[in-house]
Amino acid sequence: MKYSKLFAKTLRRAPKGAEAISHQLLAKAGFIDQLAAGIYSFLPLGWRVHRKIENIIREEMNAIGGQEVFLPTLQPKPLWEETDRWEHMEPPLFKLKDRHEKGLALGPTHEEVMTDLARRFISSYKDLPLYLYQIQNKFRNEMRSTGGLLRVREFVMKDLYSFHADEKDLDNYYQKVVEAYKKIFKRCGFVTKIVEASSGTIGGDVSHEFMMLCPTGEDRVFNCTKCIFATSKEKPKKCPKCGGKVEESRAIENGHVFKLGIKYSEKMGAYFLDKEGKKKPIWMGCYGIGIGRLMATLVEAHHDEKGIIWPESVSPFDAHLIDIPNEKRASTEAGKIYEALKKKGIEVLWDDRDDISAGVKFAVADLIGIPVRLIISEKLAKSGKIEYKRRDKEKTQNLTLGQVVKKLTHG
Repeated sequence: MKYSKLFAKTLRRAPKGAEAISHQLLAKAGFIDQLAAGIYSFLPLGWRVHRKIENIIREEMNAIGGQEVFLPTLQPKPLWEETDRWEHMEPPLFKLKDRHEKGLALGPTHEEVMTDLARRFISSYKDLPLYLYQIQNKFRNEMRSTGGLLRVREFVMKDLYSFHADEKDLDNYYQKVVEAYKKIFKRCGFVTKIVEASSGTIGGDVSHEFMMLCPTGEDRVFNCTKCIFATSKEKPKKCPKCGGKVEESRAIENGHVFKLGIKYSEKMGAYFLDKEGKKKPIWMGCYGIGIGRLMATLVEAHHDEKGIIWPESVSPFDAHLIDIPNEKRASTEAGKIYEALKKKGIEVLWDDRDDISAGVKFAVADLIGIPVRLIISEKLAKSGKIEYKRRDKEKTQNLTLGQVVKKLTHG
């Protein structure tokens, strides 16, 4: 992609009222644009990151047997009345009526829709277990939508639902999902604390949140200073696992998993026949990750005073190519390098503008945060070399095109 053709450019200053560092940097760097409170457009740079996070999640969900579906956003009122959540969901549902005066909700979650599918398609123990997930828009009627992508009213979420014949099978799969979530967050470039949590209006007897400890986080957790124990409930006198000291920390939630049990299947009549022909309720679990929130958390975890520092796994491009303005040979050579890298399957953002200074190009590169910066000047072009620099390092290297390709394709 040539920067001169890229839709949306960097801003000189963050939008008014942007307090979270992720909100400031994602807006300044041209990744997102705010349409209204808690409602954001993902611009090309932002959508590239979003899609890469989605693909990491897809790979890990598929690895534990998940089958991807895509369910409706509009959900009929009678489904929500079956579970008594039409009037008691928190935050309240976005409600509307169609031209036939039928009540509908914009789905903040999909327990009702998934359970309805289960009761219509699952009839026997032979149909179990079953794991269905989707990556889809959700709508939350938040009273206070602040913090950029950390608290929004419209967002994309991965939600996985599992269906089981008994509690033991649910427990086993729940642990598989926990391990898959650890892999997802590690691949995205940070480690989370798994905390015991309240199930809220989703329900179920057991739930856990995945928290990244962060001074700017709006959630509060109590974590042991010696072992992995953490909770968002009451602070213990001391750690129940090792007896160590427990301290309060700020954190950002990036995932939530629930053992729903038979709450929804009993209310909505989702039963199956076991091996003896006995009618039993389906055991269920649900597991969510907000993708925009995860993207914002990445920025909270990976930035400096100059801008974002994307992990390679989710960066919008593999390399940011810069030629020194008004140096004809540098521009010509940069064009050749750009095409050569593309042919090798390397994703490159080339700042091809010739009406700004080199300093501005470097500042833009630091703000956008692509992990590798490639610089070509007249002098370097003559020597057949390219300056190679990691975004998170000060050291530079002068390398041949072949060496650059090797680094970008093999690490």
